[in-house]
Amino acid sequence: MPKIAIIEDDQAISQMYRIKFEAEGFEVETAENGALGLQLVENMRPDIILLDLMMPEMTGDEMLKKLRGTTWGKDIKVIILTNMGEQEAPAIVKELNVRRFIVKAEMTPRQVAEMVKAELAA
Repeated sequence: MPKIAIIEDDQAISQMYRIKFEAEGFEVETAENGALGLQLVENMRPDIILLDLMMPEMTGDEMLKKLRGTTWGKDIKVIILTNMGEQEAPAIVKELNVRRFIVKAEMTPRQVAEMVKAELAA
């Protein structure tokens, strides 16, 4: 069973994706900010992470930078899932081995699930 970590501060969005991915056969864990997300990922060691950028306590780009600085997190697949346009995202995000950049408002949960499956198969 593939494992996915969803790091998202909006609980409604987080739960919507949890339900979708559990229905698709994933083991799902969630965290509401980057600090908690980093702890979650270290303990869970997911196959892939859906990561929001704009979050309290520690933003997604800060979390990603710390994740990529660890031996256990440097190669985990990460998909940015945010409402920020790719051009507005911090430049560092592009340098940190992100698989895809998805704008939440432009994709359905089904489309996001298909992208995640494609990344895991790659």
